[in-house]
Amino acid sequence: MPRDIVFTPNAAAPPATYSQAVKAAGLVFVSGTAPADPVTGKIVEGTIQEQVAQCLRNISAILEAAGSSLDKAVSATVVVADEADFPGLNEEWLRWFPTDPPARQGAKLPVRIPGLKVSIAMIAEA
Repeated sequence: MPRDIVFTPNAAAPPATYSQAVKAAGLVFVSGTAPADPVTGKIVEGTIQEQVAQCLRNISAILEAAGSSLDKAVSATVVVADEADFPGLNEEWLRWFPTDPPARQGAKLPVRIPGLKVSIAMIAEA
């Protein structure tokens, strides 16, 4: 089964240890995506809502590069640094997915990364 590595400069570059996304089996598997500015690579400072929005802008660009979109999202994994941020995360999530949201699971970041409040991974139809 063929697989394609997806990369776009319109989203923050990942570390050398993984790809932004892999397209295979009719799906796009987007790696955990930080709320980083695509130009500077720095974590966007601000509220959990602002960081969730930046993560989703990055994921949207990655999915577009793969020929997909957020409308085709089927599953998301949201990892937060502080579980107290879940209400704010949900508030922003509903702006992006007001109806028929993808399946979702959440977890707590196992390590502290300065300034990072959230990371989001996603699976979408290709």
